[in-house]
Amino acid sequence: MAQGVLNAITRELITVTDDTHVTAETICALLHKLAELNLGVPVTVFSDNARYQKRALFPTTAAHLHLELFPPAYSPNLNLIERLWKFVKKECLFQVLC
Repeated sequence: MAQGVLNAITRELITVTDDTHVTAETICALLHKLAELNLGVPVTVFSDNARYQKRALFPTTAAHLHLELFPPAYSPNLNLIERLWKFVKKECLFQVLC
């Protein structure tokens, strides 16, 4: 499984790959990789509140690395992936029903 972070300004993609499945440890490795870039500006990580991101390790690591997490605990309207899934679901259902 691959997890990635996209730099919204430079469009650089930072990734971490795991042979099994995504865990809090995998995501924390990605946060460490992001912090190692030493960008010199505040960094906000948009998380999708997956199960592995709800473990205490994830927010603790982000705070330790001075990374801000967004969106808050539950805000699907602010989460871009939720909007994408809504669009995909709508389009797929439209194709099936027509």
